[in-house]
Amino acid sequence: MDPNLKSYPLLSYVLSRLPSISSRLQSSPSSDAPFDLEQPPPIDAASSSTAPPPIVDQMPHLSHPKVLASMTHAIYDVAQTRSVLQTLGPRPDHESVDMAHHKLAEIDSNLSKSLEELVLSPRPEGVDQAEWRANLADKEQQIRQQAEQEKSMYKSILQLDEMHEAYGKLVKQAEERLVKIYEKAGEVADDSEPVEETNPEVVGILEEAQGKGLERVDLCGRKLRYLPEAFGKISGLLSLNLSGNQLVVIPDSLAGLEKLEELNVSSNLLESLPDSIGLLQNLKILDVSGNKLNALPDSICYCRSLVELDVSFNSLAYLPTNLGNELGNLERLSVYLNKLRSLPNSICKMRSLRFLDAHFNELCGLPNEIGRLTNLEVLNVSSNFSDLTELPESLGELTNLKELDLSNNQIQVLPDTFGRLDNLKKLNLEQNPLVIPPLEVVEQGVDAVKIFMAKRWADKLVEEERKSMIEVNEEEENGWLTRSTTWLKRSVSVVGETVSGYLGTAGPRDPILDEER
Repeated sequence: MDPNLKSYPLLSYVLSRLPSISSRLQSSPSSDAPFDLEQPPPIDAASSSTAPPPIVDQMPHLSHPKVLASMTHAIYDVAQTRSVLQTLGPRPDHESVDMAHHKLAEIDSNLSKSLEELVLSPRPEGVDQAEWRANLADKEQQIRQQAEQEKSMYKSILQLDEMHEAYGKLVKQAEERLVKIYEKAGEVADDSEPVEETNPEVVGILEEAQGKGLERVDLCGRKLRYLPEAFGKISGLLSLNLSGNQLVVIPDSLAGLEKLEELNVSSNLLESLPDSIGLLQNLKILDVSGNKLNALPDSICYCRSLVELDVSFNSLAYLPTNLGNELGNLERLSVYLNKLRSLPNSICKMRSLRFLDAHFNELCGLPNEIGRLTNLEVLNVSSNFSDLTELPESLGELTNLKELDLSNNQIQVLPDTFGRLDNLKKLNLEQNPLVIPPLEVVEQGVDAVKIFMAKRWADKLVEEERKSMIEVNEEEENGWLTRSTTWLKRSVSVVGETVSGYLGTAGPRDPILDEER
């Protein structure tokens, strides 16, 4: 639930000293479990008396009781919030959050339709207008209550996600408070580890930037381990290339590069991107491929000028839920070589998208409305292996698609709409257990596949039309029989009434008939 030790070392240390945490650790240690802020690794009893934790070696004032007591008091809100979240459960994954947003929108849409139908429903004859209005009000309340009941579960998912998001910010603020407390205790943090000497080329660039405006800086492959905060003051910078270095973090000060259009930090050691990246409003090209990213900050959605985004070759398990809602100008999106299980539904709103590469992931499918990407020309979802087994029917709506790679998956049937991909020129279906279309058709090339699927689609339409005509004819025959039966019943009724009239209106019985003979 919490960030790891490398991100918040002081907070991790102080929390590990809380009684509730230490007692739990002693009762259920787990050497195989991954590190978590709420469950720091227990200190070995044999060595605890002789060797202090590594952080105390670097920050010796932590061993002072008063400093530790002050820090413990400063993180009271974190401890309280943590306890609440432990009761509520772990943070929902992005797939669940995305699904919750989708379901809420669907419920709201159905609610609007139901209310519209209710308003347009005619008032029955004989029902007073005031009574009808009261009836409508009751029905409206029932419809709304039912919708709220359906939405409650999905709202709780989003609320839990928001609580965890707020908790993450709380943790960051707590770490900052602890740093200030330690600094006031007299410890100079910079003395705990040697300061890396600034690269002479970097110094030269900063000096040059003071004399005149720089628009482009290329520091590719300089083995840089850190970037000075002063880089954020080169206000006129348009392009910055920091690829092929050893950067672990990007300073928040880069948010000061308001005119920056291109940023390349590929092939570094980045584990996260700063939230401040969302302030780069003019950024058009962002390349963060080849790092160690587990997630992208939600603030990346505010880079609305982005045209190209490359986050490939990382360890991403999900993409921001609102990525497609905000990045309407994006034309190229590369997310290959990650651990993505799904793409957010909002990606279907990227109407400018022309290139999408999501190969070598763990995708279980594509969004149902992917056909809305009408400008998409290249789609690569190959090598998702056993996870990708089917494709949505809307795939056939990608009318501008020119290249499609579906190789190395477990797809057995192409969607019936596949034959509508008129502009498709390159198709790779290798290493799939395809049944439809059969292998002999696939081997003939993309045109043969399109013709086969188009014919299959046409045959289906003909069959559906035939069944529809049969149903219509049956209804007409049933209607004729019903009308004939009704006419016959009416005729019999009229004849019966006529006969009854004759019999019923006869005069008195002739007495001759009663005479004995």
